[in-house]
Amino acid sequence: MIFWLAGGLDASRWTHVRLAAPFVLAGTAVAVLLSRDLNLLMVGEEEARALGVRVGLTRTVLLLAASLITGTAVAFSGTIAFVGLIVPHALRLITGADHRVLVPLSALGGAVFLLAADTVARLVIAPAEVRVGIITALVGAPFFLFLLARHKARAGLL
Repeated sequence: MIFWLAGGLDASRWTHVRLAAPFVLAGTAVAVLLSRDLNLLMVGEEEARALGVRVGLTRTVLLLAASLITGTAVAFSGTIAFVGLIVPHALRLITGADHRVLVPLSALGGAVFLLAADTVARLVIAPAEVRVGIITALVGAPFFLFLLARHKARAGLL
């Protein structure tokens, strides 16, 4: 039960990677292939439609791809908070909003962030281990508050 509530990588094995990789790679490939359409959707549905994007189909396919990636990751690691929030938003601040760059970098950045958080989780009270979700939450909660304050400041609410 704890595995599902506070995910971790402590039970992960290479056989799990071999089982998960095809699903994660397929979902990521779909997201990368549709990244141009994501860029066009940022300007609005009507504009994207006028430029040839099949908006409904694109949204459905991207939802299925994201569900495939997320479901696979959660099945093998449990829930690990804030990774999907921190990494893409931090990278967007650094690289800009072009999804052709942001989607693959988010996949790589998420892996690097999770590896770093897992390393900290294993070392902070060694030989015991803190759940990696605690480390990601300690980083993610303040970052979420930063994003919220930034959004409110831009909207003139602060």
